[in-house]
Parts: sequence; structure tokens; C-alpha cells
Amino acid sequence: MERGIFVIVVGPSGSGKNVLIQSMRESYPDIVFPTSCTTRMMRPGERDGKTYFFLSDEGFRKRIEAQEFLEWAPYGGYLYGTLKSEIIPFLQEGRMVLREVEIQGARRIKGLLPKDQLATVFIDAGPWDELERRIRARAPITDDELEKRRKRYADEEHFKAEADFVVENPRGSLEQAKIDMNAVIKNLRNRVGLA
Repeated sequence: MERGIFVIVVGPSGSGKNVLIQSMRESYPDIVFPTSCTTRMMRPGERDGKTYFFLSDEGFRKRIEAQEFLEWAPYGGYLYGTLKSEIIPFLQEGRMVLREVEIQGARRIKGLLPKDQLATVFIDAGPWDELERRIRARAPITDDELEKRRKRYADEEHFKAEADFVVENPRGSLEQAKIDMNAVIKNLRNRVGLA
């Protein structure tokens, strides 16, 4: 059986994960970019089934009970999860799968998949003050939700030491971050014979 690789992109809220993932989507059309599930509300410009599968809390919990998730975790007052059906079949085909995953989910996946089928990329955008500015600029957010994200920031920063790769994305360095992210993906593609 062929073995693909699941590339997990992790990092604090506002670190630029989605922008870097979108850049890789444009550069590598053969990479699988699965859609995850969430119970949060859809933001302007997002599409159900494309950005996320937007589920009710009840619908999400039914999928947990049916063991449909590879991983799931609460984050910012909502539930997020990665469906097995969006990942496993592609790994079995020998494909590269790339997806943003929350820290708790990344830790769970690290315990489920063989090490040679998994790589973690941490996006580091610098101190909390910078991330707070980015988060506020992105979409309306309550002070309570912002405080929850600030508390998670310390745990997310600790995860950096657990990651296989770190891509620096401080303010004003997005183009370099895209170059660095591309280098990581090329490295991993070579490793699994997808060059």
C-alpha cells in the first residue's frame, strides 16, 4: 500500500496559517486540502463545505458518537474536527494532505498516525500584541473570546518545540514566510516521492 503524508499546520490564532495554506493551494494543485468541521458561525466570504463544514452543536456531537473524526477539540468556545473520510483515503492513495489543525487535535493525531505519515508545521507570528492586532483586524470578536485566545497562546507557543518545522511570519514578512513554507512542502514532497 502506498503511503502519503499528512501535513498539519498549527499556530496561534492570527498567525497567518490560512494565508500560507492558500499560497500552497495555488502552488500545488495536487495536494489535498480537506475541509474540517466547526460549530462556529460562518464569517463573511466563507462557504459551507469549502472553508469548513459548518455544523450545529448537535450535528457535531452526533459525528463524535459515530467516531467519524480523526480528531476533534474545543477552541474559542466552539468545536473543531477533522473527519477521517477527508484524510485517510488520500493517505492510502499516497497523496499529500495539508490542513490547519488546532493544537489539541495535532497532539491527538500525533498519537494515531505513523511518524513517517505525519509532519507538523508551526507558524510563529511573534508576540501576543501582534496577534491581537491581527485577530481584531480580521473579524469582529468579543473581549471574552479574545481573552480565551490569549490564554491559549502560551500553550500554542509551547507546541512550537514539538513541531517538525517552524515558519516565521512576523509583521511585514509574509512573502518570506511563503518562501519558507514552500521550502518545507518541497522537502516533504521529496521525502515521500511526490517531487
